[in-house]
Amino acid sequence: MWVYEKKLQYPVRVNKCDPRMAKFLIEQYGGADGELAAALRYLNQRYTLPDRVIGIVNDIGTEELAHLEMIATMVYKLTKDATAEQMKEAGLGPHYADHDKALYFHNAAGVPFTATYFNAKGDPITDLYEDIAAEEKARATYQWLINMTDDPDLKDGLQFLREREVVHSQRFREAVEILKEERDAKRLF
Repeated sequence: MWVYEKKLQYPVRVNKCDPRMAKFLIEQYGGADGELAAALRYLNQRYTLPDRVIGIVNDIGTEELAHLEMIATMVYKLTKDATAEQMKEAGLGPHYADHDKALYFHNAAGVPFTATYFNAKGDPITDLYEDIAAEEKARATYQWLINMTDDPDLKDGLQFLREREVVHSQRFREAVEILKEERDAKRLF
């Protein structure tokens, strides 16, 4: 069960209308290494994980939904005052034609979100290594997004998200070690 607080996990501020940057940020909204894929991956995998690590994966999956909300807020704020021409110039013409300024789950290239972006093998250690890789890819993407903006307020929010990816990767590494210890423990019968 979740309790929803009507506030973002971290404040989202932007200095200006910037649909070009919004186009890039959409990658973290509906892309393969974005927040939706991460949340669904973890919340799906938790059902076949050992009890000792379910809480870790469930907590991170839930936090990814909060990150999705932050990205949505960033994209909205970057595009809410954009004209149709600005959306077109930023490469968001097809998006605007289909959705106006509404958010839609697709990546920066406009490819719609698909469940093939994530996997669940059923082997807990394998799945956790996939989760570590997902977090590291998201961390790298956030760094590249930070590199592409000159908006200090937007950078602040993106840096927060990048650092949370680092923490998530560390937590998944801890979960792998817990499972390896359990797997390698001598069992006496």
